[in-house]
Amino acid sequence: MRILVLGAGGTGGYFGGRAFQAGADVSFLLRPARAQALREQGLRIRSPRGDATLHPTIVTADQLEGSYDLVLLSCKAYDLDSAIEAIMPAVGSQTAVLPIMNGVLQYDVLDRVFGAQRVLGGLCQINASLGTQGEVLHLGPAASLIFGERTGLPRSERCVALEAVLSDAAFSSRLSEQIYQDIWEKFVFLSSLAAATCLMRGPVGKICATADGVDFMHDLLREAQRVAAASGYAVRPEADALAVKVLTDPAQPMTASMFRDLRQGLRVEADHIVGDMARRGAALGVATPLMRLAYTNLQVYQATREDA
Repeated sequence: MRILVLGAGGTGGYFGGRAFQAGADVSFLLRPARAQALREQGLRIRSPRGDATLHPTIVTADQLEGSYDLVLLSCKAYDLDSAIEAIMPAVGSQTAVLPIMNGVLQYDVLDRVFGAQRVLGGLCQINASLGTQGEVLHLGPAASLIFGERTGLPRSERCVALEAVLSDAAFSSRLSEQIYQDIWEKFVFLSSLAAATCLMRGPVGKICATADGVDFMHDLLREAQRVAAASGYAVRPEADALAVKVLTDPAQPMTASMFRDLRQGLRVEADHIVGDMARRGAALGVATPLMRLAYTNLQVYQATREDA
């Protein structure tokens, strides 16, 4: 299986690099400066699961030749249009596109461009970023990738082939037969986490340690869960129990990556995550006052940042 990974940031660099390390045929599509750096220094991964310096095939847009079996997308939502333009020459009639982005809005866009039959469902769980020297920093032991068919037979030939390719990689991987259910459950959790930590400007534990913090977190989570249920993806009991455990723990240091980006004054995926959950609720007649409040806060942040 010939795999192309767009970008070599924290997420794409880790999963693509580990797949290459395990023997997969992986190439990275990069901008010229990043491509030159990786050709000179290698793709460096620093991780509790083991450090590595790897030398996969690196290509720039002008060096793409032929189509790939799989294209892995791990970009931010606000870069999706440019990502689609970049990978277009690599997508043939049999190419599968696998986004491991947050939320669900990207599927509407990718389906329009490539057709739903070419777009797999995917999500990942990892805390990774780029270090000051361009190295991939994996911050913690958790690293998992879940993928599956959104149309057709769950255990398709291409998904079974990918399952085999990733079986020896230094992360957990799973071929899901209910991938959209998995995606929605992460969307519910992440939108709640992002809305709460961005609105309150602090980690889950600090929020829950306040007089009304636990109730606030419960109410916010239930809003997102009602939107999921109205969309046909009611959160399963085990996912609900895990979300409640994490989001109502006064000792929990977790924050959303959106909050960490916000704190650094960077662009955020507010429209794609918190905003999309609020809009879906409105379209379905599901009240989401707390989610809408958080989105209003994030819109002010975005407008202020653009004016600076």
